[in-house]
Amino acid sequence: MALKIRLARGGSKKRPYYHVVIADVRAPRDGRFIERVGMWNPMLAKDAIRVELNEERIKHWLEQGAQPTDRVLRFLDAAGIAKRPARNNPIKAKLGKKAQERLDELKAKEEEAAAEAADAEAAAAEAPAEEAPAEEAPAVEAPAEEAPAAEASAEEASAEEAPAEEAPAEEEVKETAG
Repeated sequence: MALKIRLARGGSKKRPYYHVVIADVRAPRDGRFIERVGMWNPMLAKDAIRVELNEERIKHWLEQGAQPTDRVLRFLDAAGIAKRPARNNPIKAKLGKKAQERLDELKAKEEEAAAEAADAEAAAAEAPAEEAPAEEAPAVEAPAEEAPAAEASAEEASAEEAPAEEAPAEEEVKETAG
């Protein structure tokens, strides 16, 4: 007969309470058991006594070949009765498909933002270097040279657009005003 040291649920709906029992592996979870060897009340605060175990009887049943479930083995390890081997499941730590896609999108956006920031810094570094030679030249001459050229092109464009008959009319307005 194969024996297990496992939890049997008691308590009301949404208020669990568990008995640590010795049971045949074929018996239902909350059904027939051989002996009650402890209890676990997960509703109590973590600093309170949540687990009570009859260590003497548990050691007896372990000698008889009873195998504890994972949760019970945690309790036994905390009590110093049995050793629970460390587990390593690297697959469990991996993200799911959707979460991985969201993470990849976020990383791509961060890389784009970093590239734009680097471009902006490079442009800012180049801008003072380009402005330095312009500052050496007199700032007044540059607009003065551009202004007459712009006025001349504007006068030429207006002269081409205006018919020849209107040109004398403008001269007459100037003479009467003066």
